[in-house]
Amino acid sequence: MADIQQSPHPIYVAGEFKTAVDTLAVFSPYTQQCVFRTFTAGADEYEAAVTAACAARRSMRDLPVYERFRILAETAQGILAHRDELAVIMAREAGKPLKTANTEIERAAQTFQTAAEEAKRLPGEVLSIDWHRSGLHKDAIVNYFPVGAVAAITPFNFPLNLVAHKIAPAIAAGCPIVVKPASKTPITALTLAKIIDRAGLPKGALSVLPMDRAGGNRLVTDPRFALLSFTGSAENGWKMKQQAGKKKVLLELGGNAALIVSQDADVAAAAAKAVEGGFTYAGQSCIHTQRIYVERPVFEPFVSHFLDTMVKWVIGDPEKPDTDLSVMISERHAMRIESWVKEAVAGGATLLAGGTRQGCLYAPTVLTGVHRGMKVYAQEAFAPLVVIEPFTDFKVAVNAVNASNFGLQAGLFTFDSRQIRYAFQNLDVGGVLVNEAPSFRADHMPYGGVKDSGLGREGPKYAMMEMLEPKILVTDHRSGL
Repeated sequence: MADIQQSPHPIYVAGEFKTAVDTLAVFSPYTQQCVFRTFTAGADEYEAAVTAACAARRSMRDLPVYERFRILAETAQGILAHRDELAVIMAREAGKPLKTANTEIERAAQTFQTAAEEAKRLPGEVLSIDWHRSGLHKDAIVNYFPVGAVAAITPFNFPLNLVAHKIAPAIAAGCPIVVKPASKTPITALTLAKIIDRAGLPKGALSVLPMDRAGGNRLVTDPRFALLSFTGSAENGWKMKQQAGKKKVLLELGGNAALIVSQDADVAAAAAKAVEGGFTYAGQSCIHTQRIYVERPVFEPFVSHFLDTMVKWVIGDPEKPDTDLSVMISERHAMRIESWVKEAVAGGATLLAGGTRQGCLYAPTVLTGVHRGMKVYAQEAFAPLVVIEPFTDFKVAVNAVNASNFGLQAGLFTFDSRQIRYAFQNLDVGGVLVNEAPSFRADHMPYGGVKDSGLGREGPKYAMMEMLEPKILVTDHRSGL
């Protein structure tokens, strides 16, 4: 991997790997050392990418389905072929443990393979028109056409798979796309661009541009883009929607996901899943399990199982194969959650475990006795932190889950079908998971939330629908057609 560290990685501009004037240093959050270098795209690179994307609209629209399938399937295979390289890159630039990185690599490959399959199933329908006498002798077909150029902005926490969730459906739908990866983790996205480039995507249909904030804002406001797809914080996402003009907007934003554990649940299994959901990748996921409500009779056994499972996790160097949990992306974020926890304890919360920081490494932390006014409860922690509280009435627990500005996913451990039905009907979230933590995501499922958690749905099939527009053709049989 030494060559990866020494040579600056070119950026991907309109199907060509190029250098730029300004260099971008990428630092390991674990060692604090510069591990990679690349370039920050400037105005010239941005304009070349957008101009090429607009010019590629026709070639992408007319790209046969079998070619879309081939490109996507070859990309999936290429990701797996480069899994060792990608895993080390993510460990170094994102502080992601190799275990977690390898899972993400498998998921990203599946995202591209799923998009390849969905490219074969582009929607279309025959529509009866004679529902009124004015429609006599007429019929119609409805086909779906790509909206045009897509602007995509992705975060640091899943630097491969969340980029895949932008690019793969765009290729499947026939849309050119310009991607701005997170400045802290651009090398993973540029490595993916190399894999896609080898698969033979039409030139200009993809650009991957590390950019500063001003460059990212241009993606949001540029009227040449037909759709903006953003994954990141709620604050930034809703601001972008206001600035996006007439383009379609797809937002996958934050959350403070909740889990309800009823007294009939398999408590040990629930605790194990909750630990995984709470601490994988240091909790830096928008569906990280943050709030846990446990029915009073099993509260103490659940907490005991949770703490016993948690202490077995290996904490340390993300490049060691047995590491389960490593650093947060920056010391600033670790200091933020440290201050939140101290504030909660000062306000009467009880610290059951953790609460310590060493640089970017924040220990897995468990609180109880919190209240809704505390940041650890009301806001998105995006950190290795969970709060566990008892409940006595299931409907009250559901109301507690809903008492949040977020609504991405929620989990429920029970075998009671009545509780499952009630939760599904009444939880204000985009997805309810039964006997699973809310941090679970299958990459082909519709994924997204309500309230501050976003707008629209991802997953290749559902993102493709955002990237397509229906067009109807009505014909009159008397015309001889």
